[in-house]
Amino acid sequence: MKILVYLEAQGAELKRVSYEMITAARNISDDIVGVIANADDAAIKTAGEYGLGKVVKLDDPFFATHSSSAVAAGVAQVAEKEACNVAIFPANAAGQEIAPRVSVKCKAGYISDIISLDKDLTAKKPVYAGKANINIKVDTDFKVFSLRPNVFTASKAGAKDVSIEAFTPALTDKDKAVKVTKLAKNEGKLDVLEADRIVSGGRGLKEADNFKLVEDLAGKLGAAVGASRAVVDAGWRPHSEQVGQTGKTVSPSLYVACAISGAVQHLAGMSGSKVIVAVNKDKDAPIFKVADYGIVGDVFDVLPKLTEKIG
Repeated sequence: MKILVYLEAQGAELKRVSYEMITAARNISDDIVGVIANADDAAIKTAGEYGLGKVVKLDDPFFATHSSSAVAAGVAQVAEKEACNVAIFPANAAGQEIAPRVSVKCKAGYISDIISLDKDLTAKKPVYAGKANINIKVDTDFKVFSLRPNVFTASKAGAKDVSIEAFTPALTDKDKAVKVTKLAKNEGKLDVLEADRIVSGGRGLKEADNFKLVEDLAGKLGAAVGASRAVVDAGWRPHSEQVGQTGKTVSPSLYVACAISGAVQHLAGMSGSKVIVAVNKDKDAPIFKVADYGIVGDVFDVLPKLTEKIG
């Protein structure tokens, strides 16, 4: 079995989620090849520490700006060229955009947002807003999976020298149909989808300016800032920070819920966190039913003290 792993770069290294994908693939097969678009060789070389020996780099000027349709075409062609049986993507913004396109091009079955993948390619994924998990298999010859970030722990293997092969895919006008016309970056902000720690705030903070309490605590913890749907709907925080059924589903090592009651829609997006800490003045708030640690108290009193202690 040969597995193709989609990689993403961040500066001079790969994103942490890429190392997670390599580790997950390595647990299934020793025959793995990576594929990446628009990355420096220095970043690609870091994959060798996690046991990846070969990476195919999509080489075309069009990849200078992200195009999900073009990348999908390139990845599908690499999968065919390398005679792969399986393709693995992260279930983040890029992966969720590209993986379905690749599955269509390769006539493959596709399972998204999985939380485990066995050697026989039985996948487990949450259903019914996280209330249950199902085991599912794909019966097509080529199989595509997207894996939830922060679930598959990255582990280093015997370091390898990574061979980098440039590949220029044959792109049609249709493949180039999706183009990035503007890029707006949240400079210095962590994406909640891939963050290892998240501090989220809810309507109990009363107004947008009070989110500084959440930001201060997140800064001390090296965490991303998240928000409930009510907060986003009120215009206090951007949708990119929304955690929940209609936002992002996260699985960090630490999730701190501040003044969030714990509606089922929010729980669906964060109940997979490894450690959950809740701060709420209502001792009967549903959030305490899923919390590992709970503080019954006013966030305006508790958060400053927590931030001071951590500092």
